[in-house]
Amino acid sequence: MRTLIDIKDGLIEDLLKETQARTKKEAITTAIEAYLNLKRREKLISLAGNYDFGYTPQDLEKMRADE
Repeated sequence: MRTLIDIKDGLIEDLLKETQARTKKEAITTAIEAYLNLKRREKLISLAGNYDFGYTPQDLEKMRADE
């Protein structure tokens, strides 16, 4: 989908450096995906205390480290 947006030059330059993207489109897509992943994780974390699924936060960290 084509979208025309006005973004400050400094923000785009910083984003290009941080993402090491070759194009503005690639950098913005990467930033949007990272933001959405962060929000999904936050949502999952908020649910962690509401369900007893047998793993402690320490168990989950250990599993993550083993990957």
